[in-house]
Amino acid sequence: MAESTREQIVETALRLFRDRGYEATTMRAIAAEAGVSVGNAYYYFRSKEQLIQAYYDRAQETHEAACREVFAAERSFAGRLGGVLREWVRISEPYHEFAVKFFKHAAEPSNPLSPFSAESAPARESAIALYREVVEGSAGRMDDELREELPELLWLLWMGVVLFWVHDNSPGCARTYRLIDRVVPLVDRLVGLSHLPGIKGVAREVIEVVHELRA
Repeated sequence: MAESTREQIVETALRLFRDRGYEATTMRAIAAEAGVSVGNAYYYFRSKEQLIQAYYDRAQETHEAACREVFAAERSFAGRLGGVLREWVRISEPYHEFAVKFFKHAAEPSNPLSPFSAESAPARESAIALYREVVEGSAGRMDDELREELPELLWLLWMGVVLFWVHDNSPGCARTYRLIDRVVPLVDRLVGLSHLPGIKGVAREVIEVVHELRA
């Protein structure tokens, strides 16, 4: 019963966010539409921000489930990475209009809804773990040190794809799919060359930049 009530609140909130916008939707309105008391809504979620975090978690779970078929069918790095990115665009399509309106909140560095915030850490770590599966299940050779850092680098690549997707007004987000189809082979080539003596130095420099940004 508690889980179904929680899911009802999340479903209602996402529908209202899409229909009315994030700012215009209040917790009171969410509670009324969900058929629960305001106190009950606050019992499950202390704020609208927590409802968005619940959406992040749900979207991540849906994405992970959608990628199982990709991982089962693909052993190449490019096939796995391209499949994961394309699956995300596919499952996110119903929320595209909402994402366009909501993006200004997630783009604020100090906002808890930023994908880089401490509050978003569970969803972020789950996403990085998914890209770790992309790397670990790949058959191709790559530099060992780069292999360790690559999941986070791929997550950052995904953030770039998300930003492009938010601004993509082409039918069915066709431009985002084309971006993925162009970028993935480039990344695949760079990763595939990373174990070669002449490229290892470049890979090390990339890793050092990541470590510096993390500090």
